[in-house]
Order: sequence, then structure tokens, then C-alpha cells
Amino acid sequence: MLRYFLIYKPYGVLNQFTDDLGRPTLASLHDFPRDVYPVGRLDLDSEGLLLLTNDKKINHLLLNPQFKHEKEYWVQVEGTITPAAIEKLRAGITIRVDKKDYFTLPAQAEILDNPQVPEREPPIRYRENIPTSWLSLAITEGKKHQVRKMTAQVGFPTLRLIRVRIEGLLRHNMQVGEVRELSQAEVYQKLGIDA
Repeated sequence: MLRYFLIYKPYGVLNQFTDDLGRPTLASLHDFPRDVYPVGRLDLDSEGLLLLTNDKKINHLLLNPQFKHEKEYWVQVEGTITPAAIEKLRAGITIRVDKKDYFTLPAQAEILDNPQVPEREPPIRYRENIPTSWLSLAITEGKKHQVRKMTAQVGFPTLRLIRVRIEGLLRHNMQVGEVRELSQAEVYQKLGIDA
């Protein structure tokens, strides 16, 4: 039986079910069936939407770069992000991937004004003399640490990274650690996949 779970992965939870070092994993969030797995990844320091399923078709369609499925992130950065930096992100920039220069595809980038996000545990570091700001960044690629590398490349290091959308699957009012089981019809419709 095919199963689909949308979760809001908390900061500090590994994107896997076991860990030899005893760190929190996806297994700490819910009693998932043994045959589901995360589609894609969110690193330990990132939070937000993650889809878990045993549907191999979804895994292929979401992870194969040729299908260009869009993922949106809300990113809190160090400093007050500038319109010039936003324009660079929109145009595509060179980052390092596997010790080689890689030119990213153009991204959708916007400055966010005070987005409504859950508190993070632990909170990000606070520096009285250095402001922070938020942006929305939507990309169709998935290189390792791509969003963090992109914001750093334009001069604004990432402090907090939240995935809020995978195609039409949205965070809405999900709380940190929440798990929602979805139907195949809903998942396929939101991802724009033909059944």
C-alpha cells in the first residue's frame, strides 16, 4: 500500500531514521511504516517540509533535475538584504559544488517582511549590532547546501532555513514536528504528477 506523509522537520533532527551517535531522527516524530523514506533531504540545521513515501515514482520525479520541481525556502540571513543581492539570486550565480564552480539556474527571490514562522529551538544567535532579514527563495535544483551557498555568495550568510513549499505542497499552519498523512490523489495533484 502506498503511503504519503508530509512533515515539518524540526531544526536538529536528522533526515534519516537511525543514527549511531544518538541524535534525534525522523523516527522521533512519528511511528512511520518501515518502508517509507524521505524524498530529498533537509540537513540537520534546516527545517520545514519533507515528504516521506514508499512511492518510487515520486522519488524519481521529484529528485530528477530534468523535471524541475520547485521548492521554496524562507531564509533568515545576517544583515539587511539588498535589492542588488536579490537581483543576483534571480539571475543565477556561481557557487562551489563538489570542488567545482557551478552556475545556478535563475531563482525566484523576494524580500520578506516579518514572515510568520514558529520559534526555533534553540533560537538563532542574536547580535545586537548586526540586523537580520528574511527572503523567499524558490529553486528548481537541489545541490547540496545550495541555498546556504547562494546567500553567502551574495554576501548574506544564512542563519535560518525553512522549506515552506514543495511544488503545491505548502507549510500552511503546520507546527514544528507535525506529521500529516496525505492521499495519493492529493499528493499527485499538488505535485503536478499524472496518476
